Amino acid sequence: MDSDNLTNHSRPTTDAILTVRCIKSFDYRTCKNLVLRHLNLEILTIGELKELIKQQIKTTSGWKPYQNVNFDTIKQYTVAHGHKTQNLIINMDDDDKLIYNDDSATLSWLGFENETEISFFNREAYEEYKKHPDIKW
Repeated sequence: MDSDNLTNHSRPTTDAILTVRCIKSFDYRTCKNLVLRHLNLEILTIGELKELIKQQIKTTSGWKPYQNVNFDTIKQYTVAHGHKTQNLIINMDDDDKLIYNDDSATLSWLGFENETEISFFNREAYEEYKKHPDIKW
């Protein structure tokens, strides 16, 4: 067996797994994770990823409460073996770097790797939450 294969444990960007935190409510920390497998990060764009997630929400059982959310924004939560934030559903830091507005940009170009975790949410709701980041029960 090739020694390079023994030391390289990462999956290539042409067969990656992403975990998506679909956030329904920031105030109540309501979110559900969606795991997307076998993604080619070199050709998949942010716009295509958004549509793929929305399609999964529409067609996968157990997602009915999320079908009325206007999901429009993707933000990186963490990359594999990267630092985690204290907030359990969204990384509140570095909005200017980690919120992806260019729907035509490919995921690999933006720095997505295998096992990247992202948050998918409504931008207007996020901006309101940032003003008063209190958690309701």
